[in-house]
Amino acid sequence: MRSAASWPFGSVLSDPILSRSAMLRIASIAAALIFISNAWAQTVSPAAPAPTSPNATPNSQQAPPPPPGTDSQNQPGAQQSISPEPGNDQGGMFVFKKQVEEVVLHATVYDEQRNMVPGLDKSAFTVFDDGAQQPITSFRREDVPVAMGIVVDNSGSMRDKREKVNQAVLNLIRASNPKDEIFVVNFSQKYYLDQDFTGDVNLLQTALHQVSARGSTALYDAIVASAVHLKNNPRLEKKVLLVITDGQDNMSQETLQEASRRLQQANGPTLYAVGLLGGGMQTSGRDALEHLAAGTGGVAYFPDSLDQVDNITRTVAHDIRSQYMLAYKPHNQNAKPGYQSVRVEAHAPGYAKLTVRTRSGYFPPEAAH
Repeated sequence: MRSAASWPFGSVLSDPILSRSAMLRIASIAAALIFISNAWAQTVSPAAPAPTSPNATPNSQQAPPPPPGTDSQNQPGAQQSISPEPGNDQGGMFVFKKQVEEVVLHATVYDEQRNMVPGLDKSAFTVFDDGAQQPITSFRREDVPVAMGIVVDNSGSMRDKREKVNQAVLNLIRASNPKDEIFVVNFSQKYYLDQDFTGDVNLLQTALHQVSARGSTALYDAIVASAVHLKNNPRLEKKVLLVITDGQDNMSQETLQEASRRLQQANGPTLYAVGLLGGGMQTSGRDALEHLAAGTGGVAYFPDSLDQVDNITRTVAHDIRSQYMLAYKPHNQNAKPGYQSVRVEAHAPGYAKLTVRTRSGYFPPEAAH
């Protein structure tokens, strides 16, 4: 039950012995006072009519101007560059606090024979951020759903390769976590999102067969756009890009450095690349794919034949589902701006040497643009 104070004229409406006639008289007096007050305000300070657009219709309405001294950026519909954090309203004033960003790493561990090592616990790992050891705040080793972008070269030299490539990609999809969300981008001189995030294999198969096989290769543009699309999926934390091409970039507006920087933003995607030979790929193209993949903790593969692509995509699927997740909040994140290097070590009884593959570093959010 509401208290009397929550109602206008609370003491009158909440008084049980007040008669109906008395309430009507009071209401009449109140209405008269309001009418007189409005008339007086208009006489003393008449409001100027709002300008009307020549194209305005009789029913169109314009938003009233903001009160004097009010920041127009805080009006409804205005774009705001900074939003206050919920719960930080203190006495009508917003308090802005810098939050420490948690860095999430996805790591694959190998023994000396290059076999994957499962079953390690948190104590086996040590994380270094810019050379300083960091306490691990979160640790996970189970298979988790991922947001994945499949980015496939659609240039003319891929015409005879797409059938086997598409089949290999579909085998990867079928070997992935059933809760993965996957999109497909086909690119040549332009890139096309032929299927947005879905887990429907039939839709993904249809998108992979949207083949034109013509034009040049805007690889970096497609990678940057796909990385942004992955970032805009807030539902899944773990993100992966699979890139398949048979040539080097010769059309992008983005550069290799810009693509690398976009991929190496904090908690960015892991990139796996498949470079197909026989399409004019030169040493510079191979080096670019290796650079992009290594920086994110992924791998670049260069099969000798199309028959090997299927095994590669199955290996990638297994790698994604067998990784460890490590997270930490850098104690030294404000030490210097710019790129932060990352190193992860693993030691466990029974293993002489363990190798950890993860991203080599990241750009903090304020430096990622």
